[in-house]
Amino acid sequence: MTKLSVNINKIATLRNSRGGDVPNVVQFAKDIQRFGAEGVTIHPRPDERHIRYQDARDLKPVVYTEYNIEGNPIKSFMDLVLEVKPTQVTLVPDAEDAITSNAGWDAIKHKYFLVDVIKEFQNNGIRTSIFVDPVLKQIEGAKETGTDRIELYTEGFAYQYSLGNKEGIKPYTESAKLANQLELGINAGHDLSLNNIKFFKENIPGLLEVSIGHALIAESLYLGVENVIQMYLHRLK
Repeated sequence: MTKLSVNINKIATLRNSRGGDVPNVVQFAKDIQRFGAEGVTIHPRPDERHIRYQDARDLKPVVYTEYNIEGNPIKSFMDLVLEVKPTQVTLVPDAEDAITSNAGWDAIKHKYFLVDVIKEFQNNGIRTSIFVDPVLKQIEGAKETGTDRIELYTEGFAYQYSLGNKEGIKPYTESAKLANQLELGINAGHDLSLNNIKFFKENIPGLLEVSIGHALIAESLYLGVENVIQMYLHRLK
């Protein structure tokens, strides 16, 4: 069964839009784990427009499932991750002004930078994953960095699936097969939803974990958080 990690950035966005502490991200993390989520993901950005660095610290004592922190490994992010020591760090090549993640690493071009960053985290007992596009040479490049896992950037799949084009899964299936051969763990995320997650899961051999935030929170407005988490878990079996 593929694990479901819930990205709670949107909860922080809602909190920050009003000020104060409603909704409370720590309580929300407790609740989603109680509802069955197998991990909590956050993606703090330098401007702290949603998850704040202090949130990462506050969440540490309450996340008893997998704790995944995503972000661009600038110094402040690295210092935060090394302080908090989550289960996993996912490295994402975000520009500081990016609204959301929009591309994977060029693991070939940035190989030596990633090697150093990954070693630093691994030496501190933190599992590493790097965000990559479904391109075979990038999967091979990821292996050369020493990362434990890759996270497949799934926006392309989600867009093609929404158009009714199921052939859009092919690069992801091929990338997963290669990752399995190279003994790289496979995660995935971005624009996955209740509508497309079952098909994606069925076509990605060895899929260990998905990280879902925006769609899950939006779906929960209509269906309820506990119900939606159970719906995802059922599709990921």
